[in-house]
Amino acid sequence: MNIFKTYLTVLAFLLSLSVLSGQISPGDLAQAHADLEGMSNCTLCHELGNKVTNAKCLDCHKEIKSLINQNRGFHADREVRRQDCFECHSDHHGRKFDMVRFDEDNFDHSRTGYELEGQHEVIDCRDCHAPDNIHDRDIKKRKGTFLGLDNECLSCHDDYHQNTLSNDCASCHNIESFRPAPKFDHDKTNYPLTGGHVEVDCKECHQVTTRNGKEFQEFTDIAFHDCVACHDDPHNDRIEGKCAQCHTESSFSNFIGRKRFNHNTTGFRLKGKHRSEDCYSCHESNRDPAWIFQDQQGIDENECNKCHDDFHEGKFGSDCAKCHQESSFIEMKTMDFFDHSLTDYHLEGKHIGVDCKSCHEGRYTEPIDFAQCQNCHEDYHQGEFKNNGFSPDCVECHSLNEGFEYSL
Repeated sequence: MNIFKTYLTVLAFLLSLSVLSGQISPGDLAQAHADLEGMSNCTLCHELGNKVTNAKCLDCHKEIKSLINQNRGFHADREVRRQDCFECHSDHHGRKFDMVRFDEDNFDHSRTGYELEGQHEVIDCRDCHAPDNIHDRDIKKRKGTFLGLDNECLSCHDDYHQNTLSNDCASCHNIESFRPAPKFDHDKTNYPLTGGHVEVDCKECHQVTTRNGKEFQEFTDIAFHDCVACHDDPHNDRIEGKCAQCHTESSFSNFIGRKRFNHNTTGFRLKGKHRSEDCYSCHESNRDPAWIFQDQQGIDENECNKCHDDFHEGKFGSDCAKCHQESSFIEMKTMDFFDHSLTDYHLEGKHIGVDCKSCHEGRYTEPIDFAQCQNCHEDYHQGEFKNNGFSPDCVECHSLNEGFEYSL
């Protein structure tokens, strides 16, 4: 009988504990909180005699607390911060209860601090909120989480430029499309585009290749120190110097080389009047680009008759530079060296030491009538030896080898 009473007492006690437990716990915790199950853990979330407090939630959910402190993410939104955590994330509804639930299709993403625009508006949430885009290892392990992303493009997108350009994608691209890059300004680079380059397709200069097994377009380390870095040299290296000496970016055929091209590199220095001459006065203009300006190769600076007609018809040899200057054809050098025997009038006696300009008052090429001395000299005798109206020539009495005072 005593044993039976004892059994009833124990049974009643156990039944009372079951009733008491049911009164304290309204239901099983969700799977995420399953490790907190049990009466001894109640104060981990609850304060005695009080509801669940936000402070206790954030003591465990430090990643949410950190975002709120940084004023980042959905939970930092002003309206969200005013609410208690349990208003959206209640518990004790069973192990399979989903504590994180909202309408993805109608969710206002701007409340996260990142407004969806362009292509971001039409893609599925999980295309961005995927484990591969989460860097934090602990958050990455959470199934179906929307936490862990940042605002950097490269957090979700592959770096097409493979670390060759800045990570600030938005400085060149917008969210509508990766191509083209509407914000890119070539004028802010070390090579502003001018002339014909403005209309050239980018791929003409920036080749699309493969790098590390992926498509890659070269935008850095492009040589632009001279035109031949990109363009073939139509002159086949026959003309030295930079292309910009003669050409502009508006058109290759627009020639501006006059007075700009360094003609000294050809071995024929331009001096005097040659400097002001049009290039095509010496060079043929209708030649193939590979041979333009190559038609006078090998001509020495003093071989004037290669380009100029010999005014003297070969009488004085071919070394024009002995007498003439490039500043002017008629401006002569000193003529002390000139061999007058090459002319029709050989200098003799006193004539040898006479200054050229004493006889050649004009150009040296102007003919002088040297048939009689008096054509150049005054008649000292003032016609007193005239006979029948004619004065005898001086040579009948005077000699070129002696002074005028001497007479034969």
